[in-house]
Amino acid sequence: MSGEVAALLAEGIAQGHHLGGQVCAMRDGREALHLAVGEARPGEPMTAAHLLHWFSAGKPFAAVAFGQLWERGLCHLDDPVARHLPEFAQHGKEAITLRHVLTHTGGFRSRLDLEWSAESWTEHIARVCAAKRERDWSPGRKAGYHIASGWFVLAEVLRRLDGRPYDCYVREEIAEPLGLADTWFTLSAEGYRAYGDRLAPIFTTEGERSHPLEFWLGASGAGALLPGASARGPVRDLARFYAMLLGGGQLDGCRLLLPQTVEALVARQRTGLYDHTFGHEIDWGLGFIIESSRYGVETVPYGYGRHASVRTFGHGGQQSSSGFADPECGLAVAIAVNGMPGERVHQRRFLDLLSALYVDLDLA
Repeated sequence: MSGEVAALLAEGIAQGHHLGGQVCAMRDGREALHLAVGEARPGEPMTAAHLLHWFSAGKPFAAVAFGQLWERGLCHLDDPVARHLPEFAQHGKEAITLRHVLTHTGGFRSRLDLEWSAESWTEHIARVCAAKRERDWSPGRKAGYHIASGWFVLAEVLRRLDGRPYDCYVREEIAEPLGLADTWFTLSAEGYRAYGDRLAPIFTTEGERSHPLEFWLGASGAGALLPGASARGPVRDLARFYAMLLGGGQLDGCRLLLPQTVEALVARQRTGLYDHTFGHEIDWGLGFIIESSRYGVETVPYGYGRHASVRTFGHGGQQSSSGFADPECGLAVAIAVNGMPGERVHQRRFLDLLSALYVDLDLA
C-alpha cells in the first residue's frame, strides 16, 4: 500500500483521529483505487467488506428517489410539501416546496435537528409538521442546512406517494438494481445478526479518550430509520452510486434516472447564499452539495479538496465520510473513516485526504 492517501490515513491513525477507513475511487465506471486501512475496531483489521456509517453522505439517495417520482409524474419540484403532507402547513409552512427542502432553504429547522429521541415514525413526522417556520425566513431566499427534519419530510412524502417506507423504497429501487448489496438505511434484527462483526462501529475520538457511539452499536440502533443519517455500507457501494450519476443515471446497463433528471439534480439550484447552520457560503443542487471552493477552499465545510472541478457534486457525512462525483475527471469517490475527532480536525483531515486523492490518481 502506497500513495499520499494511504500515508495520510496512517498519519490520522497515529494521531488518534480514527482507527481505520476505506477509500474507493472509480474513473469512467472502473475502479481506480480501493483501500482498506487500519482497524474496524481494536484488534480487528479493516477490510473492504466492512460496513461503515455514511451518516449524511446518504442524503443524496433521497434526491435520486425524488428524481424517480418526478419522472413518473407523481410529484413536481415546486409542489408545496403540504400538497402531499397536509399537516405540514401548520405555523406558516404552507408555501414551503419540495425544492426548498432539497436545497435547505425551507426554514423549519427544529429540535429534531439537534437531538434524537426514540419515538415512533408517526411521532417524528408530527414533530416536524408542528415545527414553526423560522422568524424572518423567506423560503428560497435564506439558507440553513436541515440536519434531520427535511429528510423526515421527504421520506414521509415519498411513503405517501409510493406506499413503501423510505428504507424499503431505497433498497428496492436504488440499491438492489445497482448491485449495492450491502447498502442499508435500516437493518432487521436478523440482518444485524447476519452481518455480525462486519458492522464497524463509529468512535468519538475528540479529547483524550475515544469511545464508540453507543446508539449505533446495537440492533435497536441499526433498526432505527433516520432518513438523513442512518445510511451504511462499504464505500465501494457509495462510489458505484456516484458512478451511476456520472453515467447520466445508469451503470452497467441499469438505468435509474434519465440524463436530464440527473442534470437538474446536480445543477446549482442555490448559489451564493450564506448557510446559517454551517456558517459559510455553500452552493447546493437538489440534495447535493455543489463544489464551493470559490468561497474559500481552506474554509468551506464538507468540500471536495483543492483540486476538484467546478462541476463536482456530492455530500459529506458527519465528521466521517464523503461521496462525490467530478464530471470533468470522470471520477466517482467515496471515503469513510471510523473516528470523529471534532469538526475543525475533521475538515482539515478530509481537505488533505481528498486533495491527495487527486494527486495519487495523477489528476493534479
